[in-house]
Amino acid sequence: MTVKGTPGEDVQGTAGSQLGQHYDAKGSLLARLERAFVEAGCDPDHLSHDEMAGIDQLHLGGRAASRRLMALAGWDVGQSTETEHISDKREGSPLDAVAGAGAGSSGAARLLDLGCGTGGASRLLACDLGYEVVGVDITPGFIEVATWLSRSCGLEDTTRFVCADAADLPLGDASIEAVWCQHALLNMPDLAAVLSECRRVLAPGGRLLLHEVVRGDNPAPLSLPVPWARTPEHSRLLSLKDLEQHLQAAGFQRQALEDVSAEALAWRSHHRRREQGGDGKRAHGGSNTDHAQRQPPAQPLKSKGDESSPQASGPAARPPIRPRLPGPALIFGEVFVEMGRNLLDNLADDRVRVVQGVWQH
Repeated sequence: MTVKGTPGEDVQGTAGSQLGQHYDAKGSLLARLERAFVEAGCDPDHLSHDEMAGIDQLHLGGRAASRRLMALAGWDVGQSTETEHISDKREGSPLDAVAGAGAGSSGAARLLDLGCGTGGASRLLACDLGYEVVGVDITPGFIEVATWLSRSCGLEDTTRFVCADAADLPLGDASIEAVWCQHALLNMPDLAAVLSECRRVLAPGGRLLLHEVVRGDNPAPLSLPVPWARTPEHSRLLSLKDLEQHLQAAGFQRQALEDVSAEALAWRSHHRRREQGGDGKRAHGGSNTDHAQRQPPAQPLKSKGDESSPQASGPAARPPIRPRLPGPALIFGEVFVEMGRNLLDNLADDRVRVVQGVWQH
């Protein structure tokens, strides 16, 4: 599969520049994240999936939501190949050396992760299912981070990331078996052009898998900011009916559809409770995640008379609190806590809903 463009290449127009400012609020995203991992006691060149989870899946539901979409598509997700660090890279040529349609030279199916962000879904698809994935996003900072994270966990040979506009994909005709898209259409101003490009790059019978936020039945204005928009003009939400009309006009036929708003609301409520408990105020503020917090190693018990015992009473005996693993606040800025609260309110008031589905052309 020939892929035009290079990681981090700036192809932004006005809309892309605005999105870049929204999703990389402070600039220098890669450097900030690398520094934060070092401060959290991690090796930024060798990260586990759990360590990177807080900046890996920037959508409602985290990895569980991605796996639910895999299951809806009928993909077997029973055998996850995730490990603490993947050092046994898969055989087969890199993505940019693969040409033509159908499976890649390694025998793996080829997928497009549209609006890939930091590349979490791309890595999950490559890791869980053995697929070769190309991720496309219009924000250069995301492409740099996605490339780094895949390299740090040993998946650089099965994932590649390119900075490009979804309405002008750098891929050949009929070169992709499935297009995967989570919480990305809501930022795309020309949906008709995007869906036309999806059809062009999909092989005959290829499928489009969506996990999207849509407008709810409550016509009240959104509480802003939210993770995808700080102002009304940056939010491109459609109703489910309008979204399906666009899909049908582009030649896609629905195979499966689920409303997962209740699950999204429960997930966001859970993380909101954690934020209110104070976790969101520590270090990097990564409370909107599904990863486990790193804990200091347990200290062995020593005899009662041992004055050096870490089990001695008093504040000095307590193990140091490590900085929290990097989370979305490092990407969105301190406003992320407000974004999460507004998203919860919008879900609870039916101003937005969350759906996932599979369409075939």
